[in-house]
Amino acid sequence: MRFVIQRVKSSSVKVEGKVVGSIGRGYLVLIGVSDSDDEAVADKLTDKMIKLRINEDADGKTNLSLADVGGGLLLVSQFTLYANCKKGNRPSFTDAGGPEKANALYEYIIERCRKTVPVVETGVFGEMMEVELVNDGPFTVILDSETL
Repeated sequence: MRFVIQRVKSSSVKVEGKVVGSIGRGYLVLIGVSDSDDEAVADKLTDKMIKLRINEDADGKTNLSLADVGGGLLLVSQFTLYANCKKGNRPSFTDAGGPEKANALYEYIIERCRKTVPVVETGVFGEMMEVELVNDGPFTVILDSETL
């Protein structure tokens, strides 16, 4: 499983020109799922993401969590995080989880986040989406279950 976490001042996602999710301060999280992932992996990455201290305190140090700053989450599924570009110039996506499994884990992550984060917005699984953000920093962190 892979999470690309971008600290944002604001972010939104549109499907067919309509905003389906929008947050102010918080994290835009792009989520990729592989076939080997399960709920235990999702728990580990979700807990790590929510507890990350990547927000600045009064001294400008990255010392505050999402809860400390009252931030929200915008969670967007993105199977292309498992693109394999080793051979040729056209990416292969065979490492990405199948749609049924990936959607189930994406929904699981959403529900898990909603238990502790007051504002959780989402994209729409499997749809073509337009994502807008005002990156704060920029500050981007990648969590990968294979390296945690």
